Amino acid sequence: MSFLRVKHRGTKLEYHHTLYASYIGYITQAIINNFPPLLFLTFQKEFEVSLERIAMMVSINFIIQIIVDFIGAKTIDKIGYRISAIVAHGFCVLGLISLGTLPKLLENPYLGLLIAVAFNAIGGGIIEVIISPIVESLPGKEKDKAMSLLHSFYCFGHVGVVIFSTLFFLFVGIGHWSILAYLWMLVPLGNLILFSKVPLCTLSDHHEENISFDEENVSSVEKHLHREEKKIEKSRKSIFISSMFVWLFLLMICSGAAEQAMSQWASYFAEVGLKVSKTVGDLLGPCAFALLMGISRALYGKMGERIKLERAMALSSALCILSYLTVIFSPIPFLSLIACAICGFSVGIMWPGTFSLAAKRYRMGGTAMFAILALAGDVGCALGPAIVGFVANRTTFGLKAGMIPVIIFPIIMIVGVSMIQKMGKKKYS
Repeated sequence: MSFLRVKHRGTKLEYHHTLYASYIGYITQAIINNFPPLLFLTFQKEFEVSLERIAMMVSINFIIQIIVDFIGAKTIDKIGYRISAIVAHGFCVLGLISLGTLPKLLENPYLGLLIAVAFNAIGGGIIEVIISPIVESLPGKEKDKAMSLLHSFYCFGHVGVVIFSTLFFLFVGIGHWSILAYLWMLVPLGNLILFSKVPLCTLSDHHEENISFDEENVSSVEKHLHREEKKIEKSRKSIFISSMFVWLFLLMICSGAAEQAMSQWASYFAEVGLKVSKTVGDLLGPCAFALLMGISRALYGKMGERIKLERAMALSSALCILSYLTVIFSPIPFLSLIACAICGFSVGIMWPGTFSLAAKRYRMGGTAMFAILALAGDVGCALGPAIVGFVANRTTFGLKAGMIPVIIFPIIMIVGVSMIQKMGKKKYS
């Protein structure tokens, strides 16, 4: 993007390099969230890890990210974007090295997996908190397009993870999966170096650039800003206890749950539940899911202003329900795989769509509002896969039975969007 081709003082790199580093940050998050699920069946066979313990591992990943989201929202500004980005990618490097090493090194392989998950979750949680404000703070007027593309990079990163991993398993062998963990580690390592060099801004920089006053007016300006901050803080507190925000919070939980309940189990489900090869299962399961989810988000980013968002989200939720029902009840494995992919398209708009609804209804919500909504989304990301694994481990029908209860999440989405649409007739500031 040409508007970011501005060279920052004291560095040879330009702001468009900062944007690239941000995109790679989302690819890093795609790696740490979606590479381990490709190995769930391998973990079960090699280390004798039960489905319930695998589900617990997924939940721990997102629970740690929730905690990091909560802490990071309050501390990142004090620490600074650069140090935070370097630390985040450093944890991801440690996590992927640990994933390839600790399960085979420790007497308890499951403990090694949990340590790796914890490192990755800390890194991923920090990335989730800092990347959006980094992009938002860049100079220029075309950041809306950059932000839309940013959300798509997680999906396309997921596609890349599945395709590259599938080729590795096909030609090198899945028995060498630990080597692949080390290869994926090179992505956050390279981005760590890039973030140590790219120019960075903060959101406050733009405010400071637009304020000009002499020393005699400093006191009056500070008093005015203090009064305005108090008004904004009071307005935000009223937002968080409003009935509409409760529905938005609930929509974020349902968005994360509906997405990850299918995404995290797609590879395992294809191999075991649908009796297809790992290569076919990964390409037509999680890969197609992520690709269609990325296309859905890219289309929303390009045509968002022309779409009636509430209607689009309701239709997407209905399509999600149909996809889940097809995966669960279809006797034809290939049809179930197609439904899994379509599910990716259906959930694509849910997460960014809920953010857009919040931004439209609450213009004064600020960073705190989006941090709380992101936290709700991660709660859903932990809850959805956990429910699938918990139910599947206690029935004779396996994952198909486990996916039945998560249909409640897109159902709640339809109800919630309808409620927000009705409440939207009243004006919120």
